[in-house]
Amino acid sequence: MPGQQDDFDYDAELRRYHPHLRTAAGVRPADHVLDIGCGTGQTTREAARAAATGSALGIDISAARLARARRLARAEDLRNVSFVQADAQTHRFPSARFDLAISRFGTMFFADLVAAFTNIGSALRPGARLVQLVWQNRDHQEWDAVIDEIFIAERPAPAPAADPFSLADPATAGAILAMTGFTDVNITGVHEPVYYGPDAATALRAMLSLQMTKDLFAPLDATRTEHALGLLRAALAARQSSGGVLFDSRAWLITANLL
Repeated sequence: MPGQQDDFDYDAELRRYHPHLRTAAGVRPADHVLDIGCGTGQTTREAARAAATGSALGIDISAARLARARRLARAEDLRNVSFVQADAQTHRFPSARFDLAISRFGTMFFADLVAAFTNIGSALRPGARLVQLVWQNRDHQEWDAVIDEIFIAERPAPAPAADPFSLADPATAGAILAMTGFTDVNITGVHEPVYYGPDAATALRAMLSLQMTKDLFAPLDATRTEHALGLLRAALAARQSSGGVLFDSRAWLITANLL
């Protein structure tokens, strides 16, 4: 989801997508792995466990998410994992350090995608792999359609640096990777639901914790707020099943190699 916040459980939301990233990444025992937009570090810690004689570095802009990532890594006694708070677009990585870069929906929010992938490429060794999940077009995201239906009059256009669909066009994504030194680009569609909780009440709390949702409610008066809440509750209840509250979604799994 756009507008990522520290109190939203993205690991739970994206749990159906996680195995696709894991399989495509295929972390090897000696790999040194860079995890871009690592959040609370689930993907970083998993990479560290697979890279038993290598290492994993997670990078994210959120201090709170990284604090949780470090706590979880200590609890799991992982000695080959580390985290840095920085923007991967501009951070000075060690040159040609990593064998593999991974990202689970963390590469779409850069202010300058070309600069970001150029910088990420500088941190990779020649022949290193890049594996990332990004959202397909918003027309394929049920959660986005629900927000549109409820807040159609209030919803602003996303800022360029906060657009979750900046890599939704395969031609655009492929061109950016090609011009930043990557080759053998492969883009495969992935179709999975996203999870918002075991029931509608939990899902509502999750939705309301998102900054995006807070921003949409902020300008509403009491009457319009109550009306929007009612619509949101109904939308969540309609999507509740034995597996919890699920929204249909589609992503691209993008793999590439550095020249």
